[in-house]
Amino acid sequence: MHNVRSLLVCLGLIFTLGLPSTALALSVADAKASGLVGEQSNGYLAAVSDSPSAAVKALVSSTNQKRRSAYQSGAKKAGVSLQVMEQRVGQRLLQKATTGQFFRNPKGGWQKK
Repeated sequence: MHNVRSLLVCLGLIFTLGLPSTALALSVADAKASGLVGEQSNGYLAAVSDSPSAAVKALVSSTNQKRRSAYQSGAKKAGVSLQVMEQRVGQRLLQKATTGQFFRNPKGGWQKK
């Protein structure tokens, strides 16, 4: 029962985090499609470039703040640590990445799916 509840919370977070933010000129979906940002196994977004634009930096920061808040809430509801929630959602976000999107591989480098 506990695992089912955790899975449902994770899926809800993934759905919520997958929606583009209308408040930002650059959406997460657009930034991913353009290869500007990628997913990491810890559930957070990162800029692919070593010198991202201010818009990309703002998008990453804003998205990750929202994700952290959602992860904390989800972890509390599921009765797991924040780190466990981050890893679970991170794995699912990497699985959901579409062909051509970037993700950070275990060695720390960026790779296209």
